[in-house]
Amino acid sequence: MAVPGGGVPVQRSRRARLTVTQLDPWTVMRMSFLLSLAFAVITVVSIILLWGLLNGAGVFGSVERTVDDLVGSGGISLTQYFAFGRILTYALTVAAIDVVLITALATLGAFLYNLAASLVGGVEITVTEDP
Repeated sequence: MAVPGGGVPVQRSRRARLTVTQLDPWTVMRMSFLLSLAFAVITVVSIILLWGLLNGAGVFGSVERTVDDLVGSGGISLTQYFAFGRILTYALTVAAIDVVLITALATLGAFLYNLAASLVGGVEITVTEDP
C-alpha cells in the first residue's frame, strides 16, 4: 500500500456499538443446562478422586481408630458413613440438584433481563475489530 509522503501505512480498527436488548430464554436454558451438566460431571469426578486419595492415604482408617480410642469401641463406625457407595450417592444427588437449580436460575435470569431491558434499553457493548 502506497502512502503519500512515504510514511508507514496506518491501519485503523473498526468499532461498532451494539446493544443486547433481548436474550432468548430457550437458548439460555439449553446453554446453562449443558454448562451445569459439565459442572456436575466435574464435581462427581473430583469427589471420586478425592475419596480415592483419602482412602489410599488411610485417612478413614486413621480417623476411625482415633474415634475408637476416644469414645471406645462398639460406637459408631465412621467407615460406613464414608463408604464409597454412600459418598457417590451424595455426590450424584448434589450434582443433579445443581443441574436443575442452575438451569432454572439462568432461565429465570434471562426472563428478568428481558423485562429490565425492555424498560431501560439493554446493555451497550462496543466491539473492536483488530487490524
